[in-house]
Amino acid sequence: MNATAGTDLLTLLVEEDGAGMRLDQWLSAQMAPDYSRSRIQALIKAGAVQIDQVPVSDQKRKLGVGQSVTIDVPPAQDPEPQGENIPLDVLFEDEHLIVINKPAGLVVHPGAGNWTGTLVNALIHHCSQSLSGIGGVKRPGIVHRLDKDTSGVMVAAKTDQAHRVLSDAFADHGRSGDLERAYLALVWGTPDRATGTIDAALGRASDRVRRAVVRETREDARHAVTHYAVAETFGDKTAPSASLVECTLETGRTHQIRVHMAHLGHPVIGDADYGQAFRTKANRLAEPLRAQVVAFPRQALHAWLLGFSHPVTGEPMRFEAPPPADMAALLAGFRAL
Repeated sequence: MNATAGTDLLTLLVEEDGAGMRLDQWLSAQMAPDYSRSRIQALIKAGAVQIDQVPVSDQKRKLGVGQSVTIDVPPAQDPEPQGENIPLDVLFEDEHLIVINKPAGLVVHPGAGNWTGTLVNALIHHCSQSLSGIGGVKRPGIVHRLDKDTSGVMVAAKTDQAHRVLSDAFADHGRSGDLERAYLALVWGTPDRATGTIDAALGRASDRVRRAVVRETREDARHAVTHYAVAETFGDKTAPSASLVECTLETGRTHQIRVHMAHLGHPVIGDADYGQAFRTKANRLAEPLRAQVVAFPRQALHAWLLGFSHPVTGEPMRFEAPPPADMAALLAGFRAL
């Protein structure tokens, strides 16, 4: 994609990979994650989109190589998050920080399509307005994040000092400190080696929404390292159907564990973005486990351990959370094989 921007207009050039695509599909891919497909369709219907300087209202219009698509970009939406009474599973709290066990399905911070109902909204309500100015308007207190459908332990800052110290620790990923982060991932099959390291750069996938392993020389490549250890295997010992893997991060890229495990050939069970090619594996399982796997609504990934030094006292802190009920039930199903 080549793009030029003016005050209110954004012009995109259709390249070979966009030829034959529907206007709404192509444009939503280019504008992700800031604009959803439904938002793009609404803008097309409103006459905010032109092809080669001619207004177009047909969202199914097929595109050709070399065409220019201009969109009248609406003013950036930047509302200040408001507190919402959303229950939190608090593991620890003092005047400097709060540690919670985030449930699957909870978005961490407000963004396009999720301006309310987020962890930030819950934290503002729980911590009162003392949190609102820490770390920026949209992400008060947030020093790291978990994907919407990943559960587990998170820490948020309640003061500027705590935010600064914790942010530095997470940016360093424990290389010069004592930050410790560990995840449990239920994956298809079992890696050939019981322990290992995946050192593979990540960048945008061809759909510009997901992530993918890319060459380190690519402009958008970001260094990414994941260490893993097989904790349990399930099924036939000669050809295990699945395994529970503990992953620790040396870097913290978007979707890192999910992309790296898929790259290894063992995607996380339930991962709709990076495990689609393995969906039929569920058909080889006996009931009721097959039905459990098919119905599981998310990636089976849980941040079970978080350790760090208290940003003010320096005291070592370590928090653990077992997998939530849905993942625990799925694990029990595999253990019964």
